[in-house]
Amino acid sequence: MKKISQWPFVRIFSRWFDAANNAINGILQAAKTQRHLKFHLLAAFSVLLFCFALGVSKYDFAVIALVTLLVIVAEMFNSALEAAVDLSTRESSELARTAKDIAAGAVLVSAVGSLVIAYLILGPHIVRIGRGRYHVPRHAAGNIAVLAVIMIMLAVILIKAHFGSGYPLRGGFPSGHTASAFSLWISLLHVTANHWLIIFGLLAALLVAANRVRLKIHSFRDVFFGALLGSAITLVLFRVFYR
Repeated sequence: MKKISQWPFVRIFSRWFDAANNAINGILQAAKTQRHLKFHLLAAFSVLLFCFALGVSKYDFAVIALVTLLVIVAEMFNSALEAAVDLSTRESSELARTAKDIAAGAVLVSAVGSLVIAYLILGPHIVRIGRGRYHVPRHAAGNIAVLAVIMIMLAVILIKAHFGSGYPLRGGFPSGHTASAFSLWISLLHVTANHWLIIFGLLAALLVAANRVRLKIHSFRDVFFGALLGSAITLVLFRVFYR
């Protein structure tokens, strides 16, 4: 009988997992080495949370999220091109400088464009705040749960870029898997009164954390702070915005 690791589905999933791990590692490497990308990630965290706090429509939120991602992608392409140019030549070259300048210009164009779009969408909301007519919007539990996961992933990337080591899906401080698991459990606490579901959710989150430690992917510190991070962000969002 074939080993489980030799099953076709398992091999395909393993290759996909390795590819995803390398891709996410590229994001972390860019965040570690590129100061501007750290700024863009922090800006994305702040802008998305700000839009949620303003209660913008889902279509406006989608546009803001899209242009924010566009700036991040442009910055990553710029960083990749700079690394490729530096690798291809160690000498001063006019063509190399032109390539880097054009890539940097693409980042600037996307950033300016995103600012204009953000101004057009968020401007009326900001004026309303200035006139003292702001009230905290209420959101559905599903929307809060999704935003919590997005916020947690951005926070994990930024923290790992500063403190972490190893691959993003295989170690590093804090544990993103544990943070997501406990975030989902906190969301479950707010949407059901079924004690069995709540207990099951907690056990599932604890099993995720314990498994990361058992497999020596993370230390106890990694999973503890991952659980704390995921729980805290999700709890705050629900306390502020839940209907």
